[in-house]
Amino acid sequence: MNKPVAVSEEVLATPVVAPEVGPRAAGVTGPAYIVLAAISVSHFLNDTMQSLIASVYPILKDNYALDFAQIGLITLAFQFTASLLQPVVGHFTDKKAQPFSLAIGMSSTFFGLLLLSVAQQYLVILIAAALVGLGSAVFHPESARIARLASGGRYGFAQSVFQLGGSFGTSMGPVLAALIVVPFGQGSIAWFSSIAFLAIIILWRIGMWYRPQIATRTMVRIEPHPDAPSSRRVTVALSVLVVLLFSKQLYVSSLSSYYIFYLIDKFGVSTQAAQAYLFVFLAANAVGAFLGGPLGDRFGRKIVIWFSILGALPFTLALPHAGLVMSAVLTVFIGLIISSTTSSIIVFAQELVPHRFGMISGVFFGVAFGIGGLGAAVLGKLADHTSIAFVYQVCAFLPAIGLLAVFLPKMPRHAR
Repeated sequence: MNKPVAVSEEVLATPVVAPEVGPRAAGVTGPAYIVLAAISVSHFLNDTMQSLIASVYPILKDNYALDFAQIGLITLAFQFTASLLQPVVGHFTDKKAQPFSLAIGMSSTFFGLLLLSVAQQYLVILIAAALVGLGSAVFHPESARIARLASGGRYGFAQSVFQLGGSFGTSMGPVLAALIVVPFGQGSIAWFSSIAFLAIIILWRIGMWYRPQIATRTMVRIEPHPDAPSSRRVTVALSVLVVLLFSKQLYVSSLSSYYIFYLIDKFGVSTQAAQAYLFVFLAANAVGAFLGGPLGDRFGRKIVIWFSILGALPFTLALPHAGLVMSAVLTVFIGLIISSTTSSIIVFAQELVPHRFGMISGVFFGVAFGIGGLGAAVLGKLADHTSIAFVYQVCAFLPAIGLLAVFLPKMPRHAR
């Protein structure tokens, strides 16, 4: 693992403004691959448990006679907690990093899963979902910071490795639900608390590595680069990035939350078969999330953002009119293309506001979760009043919002 470097967290987050410390050290030491692997595995475990909630919606819907709007509120309860708290956690850890907060936050997920397994009332289900969301709120900002700290200067690559674990974790939820929860019922969700316990152990060990990294730092003043965008352009760019993340995350949320119901309603497939088709999309989503970061490092993040959002538009427009097999094929292309933007958007935002790394990470991860939750609730209400098929016809146009990428500034070469 990397030897601790006695510089401020801002300098570590932004080597472009302190080249005598960041890039030179990064070039010597290179990425801390063990730490990156551990934080990616933790992200895999964390998001596996998160995706489990959406994957058991058909069971909860049947057991408690829920409508689509109530299903959307479960997603909202889970993701609103994460959306509300992630920027707060990021802002706090910008001022004072907490190396063991990850393990403590994962404990909330542990208890949330146990509560969900025994919940008999709708309100208790909402509370359990909120507890899992709380664990996510603590996990994402600080783990993204650790991934960057261990990147050795390859920020897009490190962010992609981090995202890869989360994306594959998300794709595993439907598979595990089909193999375990559907046959054995709601009570079997408690078995997944063992995953949370394993994650607590790994995150505690990561905290042991992280603690000396932050203990020996001294504060160094950061001077803005003369070619950096003005504060007004930074504000505009951050707003554009939030909107772009909105278009991407809302579309992904529509597939994650309602694709199972769409396939059952339109093609009459079984719940387990529909979960398998959802896994195909989520697995493609994971691969695309990994490829996006290195491509951004090499070709520029703005180019990747342009391609990944607008490039998915022809496939999203075709999806509502495709048959079962072609739908699976289209979702593979959609997942590969549209998910490649996540790492580039987050790293681009971090480079725009380097002295607020934790808060920016929290805002963007939080916005992603919050938009997904709010969008799921709105789409559920829309589906109740129209149909699931109509929802996908509307969502097909979301990637067109990617045209707003024209307003993103050109970053100085050193920022890549």
